Amino acid sequence: MRIGDAAAAAGTTPRALRFYEQRGLLPPPPRTASGQRRYGPAEIARVRVVRRLLALGLTVEDVARCADRLDLLTGDDLPPYGGDGCDRSTGTVQRRIAALDAEIAHLTRLRDSLAAAIAPAPPAPARPVPPVEPRS
Repeated sequence: MRIGDAAAAAGTTPRALRFYEQRGLLPPPPRTASGQRRYGPAEIARVRVVRRLLALGLTVEDVARCADRLDLLTGDDLPPYGGDGCDRSTGTVQRRIAALDAEIAHLTRLRDSLAAAIAPAPPAPARPVPPVEPRS
């Protein structure tokens, strides 16, 4: 299938397919005699895996580091921790989780600082009111 049909089948755009190819996430597909890219089911499956990994928070660079093993990941389900793919030898997933944890901690500190800065001032302590004596 041509690039527009392949992009639609994978849930993305032709521009994204060209980008994935340029960044090494997708091997260059075969071309017709007129130079048009031709995609098959294997390429569509690979694009879906790439999109799933990116949606989970991995960066393009993370996925590129394990591009030679992306064919081990099939379907919409990724293997459990320790399975083949992006974490077996590279530690890519664990490094990304650590980076996300650090970012979450940073954002939590920012949120707490902002909340403290806009919190209303506590009311002043009440001064005792002297008792009123009855008038005669």
